[in-house]
Amino acid sequence: MRIKADLMLLFVALLWGSAFAVMRVAAGHNTIFLLNGSRFLLGGLLLLPFSKPRGAIRVGNFLFIFLAGFALFAAVAFQQAGLATTTAGNGGFITILYVVIVPLILWVGWRQRPSLRVGLAVGLAVVGGFLLSTAGTYRIAPGDMLIFVGSFFWAMHVVVVDRARGRINSLPFAAGQYLICGLLSLGAGALFERPTAADLLYVLPAVFYTAVFSIAIGFTLQVIAQKYTPANDAAIILSAEAVFAALFGWLFLHETLLPVQIVGCALIMLAVPLVQFRNGKIEP
Repeated sequence: MRIKADLMLLFVALLWGSAFAVMRVAAGHNTIFLLNGSRFLLGGLLLLPFSKPRGAIRVGNFLFIFLAGFALFAAVAFQQAGLATTTAGNGGFITILYVVIVPLILWVGWRQRPSLRVGLAVGLAVVGGFLLSTAGTYRIAPGDMLIFVGSFFWAMHVVVVDRARGRINSLPFAAGQYLICGLLSLGAGALFERPTAADLLYVLPAVFYTAVFSIAIGFTLQVIAQKYTPANDAAIILSAEAVFAALFGWLFLHETLLPVQIVGCALIMLAVPLVQFRNGKIEP
């Protein structure tokens, strides 16, 4: 079952990577919160008929659902805001810095102290992210910084899902976190955004695509797979979304990377497996 779970996570990475190109097209139309709220609420509603819990759900488990939904709310908000001023490829590679952040959260929150190799991985990832973002100009793009902040919330989400496994069935957990994220996003959109009818019509395809594929299917498969794959291992597999994001950005948006940015990507991709490497082999 572990192999099936890992392959499931790789498929999730492909779905998420493709969503970067879609969301890049939809970015910049004054609909960050309303776009995210619509697609997550729709994703939750699509999943709701299949999400009847088996047995009673403990009250304490609702905290995990809320924390997962809040982490998604913050992560996608920063990510979508950042995509307005950066490329899908950049967004994908910077987002996967959560792979390095996950062990740090486990250290601070659960005293799982990271090793020297994790410290080295953090250094590589920071340098790689800097080269990718600045492209040799030594000035970080605002969009890249926003996506970097969002990577902390993606890391939080991976940890929350890991801590919740075994406490609540996968589908009710998944639907619950989507609805929380959707409601928080729509509430923020009602307070801060005033899009035009043209803006809403423009982002409609992105709402439907991401609601079905990256949310209803992708995040649900993540929750199911993480019942069998630990948080650190899941993070490294999901980091493949950066490669798929760059691929889809190149295929459909004609995005390219400068040589110095390719070096930055290489350093990030080197840092990712280094987090998992122990005693001469990748941790099982």
